Amino acid sequence: MVENYKELIASVSANTAKLRKGIPDVMQGFNAMAGAAGKAGVLDEKTKELIAMALSVAARCDPCVGYHAKALVKLGATRAEVEEMLGMCVYMGGGPSLMYAAAAIAAYEEFGGEKAAA
Repeated sequence: MVENYKELIASVSANTAKLRKGIPDVMQGFNAMAGAAGKAGVLDEKTKELIAMALSVAARCDPCVGYHAKALVKLGATRAEVEEMLGMCVYMGGGPSLMYAAAAIAAYEEFGGEKAAA
């Protein structure tokens, strides 16, 4: 787990920019898939981001936690919504998921979620 998700996703974004130049077709395909999967349908965008964060916790993907925390803040997810989703992560994944749930709430706060909750 990382301490600063803003720095982590800035670094990862810089590296993925390099990949966009080296493997543009793959990156365009990935971006198209991400856009299609995240687009509102029967489930709204916020619900889909909550699912993405849960999968990030389950996969123990630090950059994913950062990106989805930032997206959840942008989409107006409340701390209560994020915490309830993280509770399901802990239930389904036990101790390792608890550690990443703690990291996920820290990332949510780092990106200003509910103004870093008092």
